[in-house]
Amino acid sequence: MAFVSRIARSGAGITGLVMTMALAGCQSGAGGLGLGLGGGGKPQDTAQQEKYNADELRAYCPRVTLQSGTAFYNSFEKGAEGDRDRIVYQASISEVTRSCSYGAGTMTITVAAAGKVVPGPVAKDGTITMPIRVAVVRGEEVLYSKLHQYQTAIAAVSPATQFVFTDPNATIPTPDGHNIQVLIGFDEGPAK
Repeated sequence: MAFVSRIARSGAGITGLVMTMALAGCQSGAGGLGLGLGGGGKPQDTAQQEKYNADELRAYCPRVTLQSGTAFYNSFEKGAEGDRDRIVYQASISEVTRSCSYGAGTMTITVAAAGKVVPGPVAKDGTITMPIRVAVVRGEEVLYSKLHQYQTAIAAVSPATQFVFTDPNATIPTPDGHNIQVLIGFDEGPAK
């Protein structure tokens, strides 16, 4: 019981000392930590900071979703499609995101996807090519569609390789409503 009591008193003393030091640091002038919170350090150059107006902060940026059934892709040896023992690699997309910028009558959407590639039984060290499609649609109308042949390196003995794909060029006319959808996924079909 005495042991627990001593630890509690020591803990309270240490906590008090840390709080006192923290408060002293917050009140110091030029000798502070300089974290941009007015505690010293270099003043921030406001001319170099990007300026955003209210319309840009409220601007619409459509959601990006993983096209149904296109999150996974298996690459087989030529002529061995469907043979699980002859898979070169398996790829999957796990995360998607986007950002938007507006120009004169246009909206450009930068679409990104993160995923991983797992070598299969017949994998070899080298570069592989994954077919990734980005499409921007309004209902049934296709506003943008591009099939990318995205390359990444894999090692046959590696458990998995991560990748990050980006398409910075999905440009469409400025939408007049919030009815745009961005789709991404693996696609073996022809370029549309």
